[in-house]
Amino acid sequence: MDFTIVVTVLLILGTLASQAMSRTYYKSGLVNTYEQWMRQYDRSYADNAEKERRFNIFKNTLNYVDKFNNEGKQPYKLGLNRFADLTSEEVLRNFTGYKPPPFRSFSSASTEHDSFLYKNLTANDVPASVDWRNQGAVTDVRTQFQCGCCWAFATVAAVEGIAKIKTGNLVPLSVQQLIDCSTSHWNHGCHGGYMENAYAYIIQNGGITTDASYPYLDRDDLGCRATGNGGLNNAANSVRITGYEHLPRDSEEALLKAVSGQPVSVCIEVSQHFQMYRSGVFTGEDCRGMTNHAVTIVGYGTTEDGIKYWLAKNSWGRDWGENGYMRILRDAQSPQGVCGLATFSSYPTISATSNDKYCNRD
Repeated sequence: MDFTIVVTVLLILGTLASQAMSRTYYKSGLVNTYEQWMRQYDRSYADNAEKERRFNIFKNTLNYVDKFNNEGKQPYKLGLNRFADLTSEEVLRNFTGYKPPPFRSFSSASTEHDSFLYKNLTANDVPASVDWRNQGAVTDVRTQFQCGCCWAFATVAAVEGIAKIKTGNLVPLSVQQLIDCSTSHWNHGCHGGYMENAYAYIIQNGGITTDASYPYLDRDDLGCRATGNGGLNNAANSVRITGYEHLPRDSEEALLKAVSGQPVSVCIEVSQHFQMYRSGVFTGEDCRGMTNHAVTIVGYGTTEDGIKYWLAKNSWGRDWGENGYMRILRDAQSPQGVCGLATFSSYPTISATSNDKYCNRD
């Protein structure tokens, strides 16, 4: 056999062996990463077939995240989190839950804001940045788990905020009470709901009780255990609101005015990038215009390199995003805001006993 042919064959065999070894090392390293991720999130599966299926989803997610981050085209990063072995459809089905009632008059929403509390604020009245966490008006980030009740968490966060601003007391309130008891107001527990309906329930019920008195259970099959005056005969620990308002539709300017005065609940779209968000200012280029989730805007600001953002509190735990929060591009080109965050926003009100103050909120 010709010496050149022999050398060529040996080189080809060596290359193939090297590629096979590289694939083995890659698969081994990927499996180790997957096993570490499983331990971090206490994940287990019914059988090996399910584990293999989830591993393939995890692998695709990891490749997608690495590709996005390596391209570096956007001012935010993606990362592996508790959703890394789930499809986008599974995340939307089990970890969101924003569902407005079918009879909601969306077409007239833009004109129904004559009572908008903050409409007369001018640019001089609105601080350059606000972070209600720094004013002690935001409780710790919680986790909704596999219960589609984002609407209840967004409601509670807004009520907790205005209660702190008006009374000086910050008390974690009961998400579970809204899940169990606001069903007569067209909310559906872990199967979706709407913040304005939850506000209406709190008003009609005479308040909402504390999370300590009525803790979160990640389920909606136990029935309502509240008895009025906030619930569970615990009026002393309940918070009452006197009303609620929704903002002018498709107006980030109106949202800015409102957030300068209190945390505001908003609807937003969960996209694949939203699902895997890790850090930075989210720009939502993969959103399609279908709001399906609810969060609470608890501030706004500008990065050191001049990017304006909203500060959103989510209900997916502290291991998602920036310790449970997300910064979202502010003053987007679309009037609806990034992923629809300015389409339908609302906040609770408490009748003032003293003059409102619009300063010192950073």
